Amino acid sequence: MKNTVKINSIELVNDDCLQYIKTLPDNSIDLICTDPPYFRVKPDGWDNQWKGDSDYLTWLDMCLAEFWRVLKPAGSIYLFCGHRLAADIELLMRNRFDVLNHIIWAKPSGRWNGCNKESLRAYFPATERILFAGHYLGPYKPKDDGYAAKCDDTKRHVMTPLIDYFRNARASLGVTSKQIVAATGKNMASHWFGASQWQLPNEADYLKLQALFSDIARVKQQRQELETPHHQLVVEYQALSRRYVELLDEYKALRRPFSVSAAVPYTDVWTHKPVQFYPGKHPCEKPADMLRQIIEASSRPGDVVADFFMGSGSTIKAAFHLGRHAIGVELDEARFKQTVEEVEQVQ
Repeated sequence: MKNTVKINSIELVNDDCLQYIKTLPDNSIDLICTDPPYFRVKPDGWDNQWKGDSDYLTWLDMCLAEFWRVLKPAGSIYLFCGHRLAADIELLMRNRFDVLNHIIWAKPSGRWNGCNKESLRAYFPATERILFAGHYLGPYKPKDDGYAAKCDDTKRHVMTPLIDYFRNARASLGVTSKQIVAATGKNMASHWFGASQWQLPNEADYLKLQALFSDIARVKQQRQELETPHHQLVVEYQALSRRYVELLDEYKALRRPFSVSAAVPYTDVWTHKPVQFYPGKHPCEKPADMLRQIIEASSRPGDVVADFFMGSGSTIKAAFHLGRHAIGVELDEARFKQTVEEVEQVQ
């Protein structure tokens, strides 16, 4: 590691991204918001260091593997990329992450206004892309955040009185799935009479079930089952549902944070003005309002936000202003020193 500077809740590191990230423990980052080189977009050496697209994508996949390791089960990642390789990068990300959105950053102004578009033989690219992803959930992909399992367990526990009412009635009369389908026209036996995905039948289906159970009970000369009126079941179900919602509040910390307001676009197309030139500007600097939007939507105060290609440190500065801890990594020594000075001024 070349150099590390700690400023309150911020850690700035002058090092190669892949070298530094290997020193981080598993599941230590809440939000990754990072802007790696796009490859052959800028004239600078750092954006042209790979032999070709395949070489670049291999390198990026090594980064993604480490991002997957350090990102918490309930964490999120926003990866900026250029239009040219966006499709390839999204396919690459899907091997490791659940890509939730392919966001289009549309710039309302830029140098294309005076560009000789006729000579391009293609439409001028006035956008950049942001791939928003989280970890895959379920038994076939590791890093389940535990929220879904907690919800299922809680629902089964809270709804036990109603679940038992249906299951015991069916067991008492020995009603088969085939009979239930024939009576209702729906293959819902596992939902109405099971525990894992239990649902309350609607009134029409419940009346059909009552008629079926009554006929079977008459033939077997047993006591009538499913005698409770549907409206009484609904009242009990609503009471239990309120209790279920109350219990879910205890598990919100397990869930991937995502919070937007009326001020945030509810679409996958964002319009933000690019950062205008100023002395010392980084060529890939991202708008502060867009970074604040990302951090507010996908992290909580006190969370750890990481940018492994921090450049001018815009992500780090936004994270600090929003009460998050931040880790920024930059390879270029001169750029790193400038960013440290800027962050110190912000502090």
